Amino acid sequence: MRYMMLLQLDPALMPESGPTPELMEEMGKLIEEMTRAGVLLDTAGLGPLEQSTRIHLAGGKQTVTDGPFAEAKEFIGGYLLVQAKSKEEAAEWGSRFLAIHGDEWEFVMEIRQVMEAS
Repeated sequence: MRYMMLLQLDPALMPESGPTPELMEEMGKLIEEMTRAGVLLDTAGLGPLEQSTRIHLAGGKQTVTDGPFAEAKEFIGGYLLVQAKSKEEAAEWGSRFLAIHGDEWEFVMEIRQVMEAS
């Protein structure tokens, strides 16, 4: 089964300096381990909220709005797509991913199963 892990961030709670070289090294090691285990299918951080675009559909009409979005308190900052035997296994990998970030970061990781086409 495939699971999408969405990393929700509050920009006010992010470290100003961003990820440290040590964090990037630890993340690289975990990503390598996940890849070797056949778990990690894809992962990436997402571009800044200021460069995003929203398309809103309501009543059959679309409205396009470019960022930044003043009302945004949290946003999706990145994702992991994994192949796991169960949601519990996916959650274990997700927990390890969050743990390497230490005390400086605050995330919410939402894990959702990808619905496969029949």
